[in-house]
Amino acid sequence: MHKMTGVPADDSQLILNNVREIAGDFASQRSDRQRRRELKADDFDMLRESGYLLVAVPTVFGGVWDGETVGTRMLCEILKSLAHGDSSIALVAAMHPAVIASTGWTSISEAPDPYSKVWNEQRDWAFQTIKDGHFWGTIMSEPGSGGDNTQSTSSAKLADNGGGYLINGQKHFGSGSGINSYMVTHAVPDGEINPDTFVLNMRDLVWDGSSGVTLIAPWDGHGMTSTQSHGMVFDNFPATRLAFPGDERREILARMDRPQGALFVAVITGIVETAVTAARQHLEPKRDLMRSYERVEWAKVEMEAWLVQQAYEGMLRQVEIGSSRGRNALLAKEAVAELAESILIRISKVIGGSAYSRHTPYGFWLEDVRALGFLRPPWALAFDRVFEGSWS
Repeated sequence: MHKMTGVPADDSQLILNNVREIAGDFASQRSDRQRRRELKADDFDMLRESGYLLVAVPTVFGGVWDGETVGTRMLCEILKSLAHGDSSIALVAAMHPAVIASTGWTSISEAPDPYSKVWNEQRDWAFQTIKDGHFWGTIMSEPGSGGDNTQSTSSAKLADNGGGYLINGQKHFGSGSGINSYMVTHAVPDGEINPDTFVLNMRDLVWDGSSGVTLIAPWDGHGMTSTQSHGMVFDNFPATRLAFPGDERREILARMDRPQGALFVAVITGIVETAVTAARQHLEPKRDLMRSYERVEWAKVEMEAWLVQQAYEGMLRQVEIGSSRGRNALLAKEAVAELAESILIRISKVIGGSAYSRHTPYGFWLEDVRALGFLRPPWALAFDRVFEGSWS
């Protein structure tokens, strides 16, 4: 494992090199890993040692994040490389910088009065938790919300001691539960109409209700099988509200045109690259014996894999030149989601019956890439936004 230099550009490259080394180890254990139903703490210890956590901390605060224009490509390359080794770990790892960015801590340098002082203190505290080795995640989705976090029905009431809030509500898709020390969620504060953002300290909890959180739906997904994206019920669970609260913060973030979803595109692109490479190696010895149908299907695999690469690269270039970052990331996410699923189905057809066996990786990869369509925003909400953005 390479040591950090303290120079942001150099450290970013070292993290990428470290993650590639880790991903190679993961890939050598692929058969066992794809059958897992839970995350292993040792894997995330390796990521800590690699320096990965610092991708969520701006350089001015001692991290390696150098802003969206410069930093997005390197972060996407890191996650894409990690996905070459383990899809589930890559997805959970992607949540860490995505969640920190969603709060505004990496992009809102100064909050207006009267929030400025407490905002700076809270941001400094959050970055310090990361430098101390803590992962961050999210548990925002709610049953019946359609993936729209603005539709939260969870409540946040002021604690009697005046020292924060108490969250009540049901949440699901808490990827990284049990690994993440802190998780971000949405709830409607007492006396208000719109949901706001809260931080939950999830360290060392027993999910039996004794601490205010109960595990009600252990993750049992077809794909991303070991992400531990559990469903929980919160009952008067202590929470801290973001120090710059409400609509004004969200409006500022909306105007920043952030490339939300780019990190998830990187993860799925990494899976596609790995699957196509593995399938090509599998088919090489019998390529002269392939039937016409198999040849056509494989040609379509190559064409669609090329389109995935173009979408990924095109998205990053638009981020780098600052052109409609949010919309381009959304378009890339939906395009790659459809293409990736088609690629893995075609690969399975060409490989034949063995691809249907759990002794080969292709069925696992197919279910993994399908996850992109359900990640924020999920299909229906995403296509609404694509449609509405056509005339804005």
